[in-house]
Amino acid sequence: MAYKASHRFIRISARKVRPLATLIRGKFADEALDILKYQPERGARLLEKVLMSALGNAQDPEQNKGKNIRVEQLVVTDARIDGGPMFKRIRPVSRGMAYMIKRRSAHIHVTVEEISEL
Repeated sequence: MAYKASHRFIRISARKVRPLATLIRGKFADEALDILKYQPERGARLLEKVLMSALGNAQDPEQNKGKNIRVEQLVVTDARIDGGPMFKRIRPVSRGMAYMIKRRSAHIHVTVEEISEL
């Protein structure tokens, strides 16, 4: 069974978090946590929190129907970073012109599955 977690409307560009999601996709969950722990980027902390939430969902007795699931048996099958809505601001520049500033946001989705189901 797949266990999912997501964090939506994060105030960080999706472009900054996508390389980190590529690092953990397809890895064991405990190995993915170790990889993210030593990454210096801010997006690694956000992705780490979502992965921890997915692991918590896997160990929740209501969701896993009483099965005993260990973290070592879980694999990150999907780590997806989607772009969210943008705040649009206007910055005045020389000669009466204006430049558009787009403050981007992102949605992080992580899915983990048991290795026996793959």
